Amino acid sequence: MSTAGIILIGDEILSGKVADENARLLVEDLRSLGVALKKITVIPDVLDEIAATVRNFSDTFDHVFTSGGVGPTHDDLTMEGIARAFGGKVVRHPELERLLRGYYGERLNERNLRMADVPEGAHFVDGDSANWPVVAMKNVYILPGVPEIFRRKWMAIRDRFADAPYVLRNVFTHAEEGEIAAHLDAVVAAHPAVQVGSYPRFDTSEYRVKVTLESKQGDEVERATAQLVELLGTRVIRVA
Repeated sequence: MSTAGIILIGDEILSGKVADENARLLVEDLRSLGVALKKITVIPDVLDEIAATVRNFSDTFDHVFTSGGVGPTHDDLTMEGIARAFGGKVVRHPELERLLRGYYGERLNERNLRMADVPEGAHFVDGDSANWPVVAMKNVYILPGVPEIFRRKWMAIRDRFADAPYVLRNVFTHAEEGEIAAHLDAVVAAHPAVQVGSYPRFDTSEYRVKVTLESKQGDEVERATAQLVELLGTRVIRVA
């Protein structure tokens, strides 16, 4: 089972000036791809903090995705921070420089060329077009913060992360959590390979609690679901 971590970089996220959309997209997509997302963190535009966080995530998870800090302004420090994380420096990539010069033409500002700077030793992965690759450093995939560009680049590379899928069953009940807690304990003890979640609702009369049972071992999910349904009896509304 492959694991992943997400690093959101930017003072604008921490200050509430910008609402994050990128992590939400990755949370949903990584699960559908069968990747276990283990941690999300939001950090400021501070070089040492970027470097330390990236290094820790890279050592801990199979895949790391960063969002933000890759533009031409003073607070775009992600590339330098990632280079520092691996003990290297930032270098100007000739292919990215060529693409930027072609894109901007006479409108090119020298600061725009900062977007051609990458960590030394970085490589390209398939991008949103043949012209704009995604930059990666080891197992760290460096994505922009602008949601529409982030989405486009992520969608172009997402399939490379596909793993064995999760199997999910949902049990809806009109019982309250306190009534079913002991039954959930029994299911968890009997099926350690299955993740069991309990989610109460107070804004609908359709059900009181939704219980989720999830694992990559589909047969275990079915057995755990059957046990829970038997334990809850008439308190089950439906199984999905």
